[in-house]
Amino acid sequence: MAALIDAIDIKRKMAFEYENVPFYCLEAEISTPTARGGQTLVRLRMHNLLTRAVFDKTFKASDKFKEPDLQTVEATYLYSDTEGSYFLDQDSFETIALTGEMVGDALDLLVEGALLQIEKYNGNPIGLQLPAHVELVVTSTEPAVRGDTSSGSVTKPAKLETGVEIRVPFFIKEGEKIKVTTETREYAGRA
Repeated sequence: MAALIDAIDIKRKMAFEYENVPFYCLEAEISTPTARGGQTLVRLRMHNLLTRAVFDKTFKASDKFKEPDLQTVEATYLYSDTEGSYFLDQDSFETIALTGEMVGDALDLLVEGALLQIEKYNGNPIGLQLPAHVELVVTSTEPAVRGDTSSGSVTKPAKLETGVEIRVPFFIKEGEKIKVTTETREYAGRA
């Protein structure tokens, strides 16, 4: 039997199950009433792990939630086609298929062989977690022109091997491998 969690105990970055759906708490706000006999309420900003929807919902402090059967497995990216994207589970060596909705725009940062985490709910894959940084090769960028800081910015656009375009410092050249922060999609340094 899964443990029950009181609504008042749910904190940011915590997973819980509501109406047989796994959710991730983005924010938790507790409001205590000033009047006697008033109920303490908990407002949760919830991220549905199946549909990716984000919304706010208010619960009584005593409402109870189940702990979801969530697990993450290490996997490597194999390839994508019109049906979806395919990953190799590093423990069982099974191929895991994810739909385009489950992967989202993560493909912009994935190259063959990239290591990541696959999220599973009740044993079925529901999404993925990218590492904090990925290393990608710059396939095209304009050459740096000495003294060209008149625009005030010291960055230039660069196209990476996955097709995504980001801004990089002027000293980065074509063919160089760089680190990209997956959350913000910004240059993080040379690889």
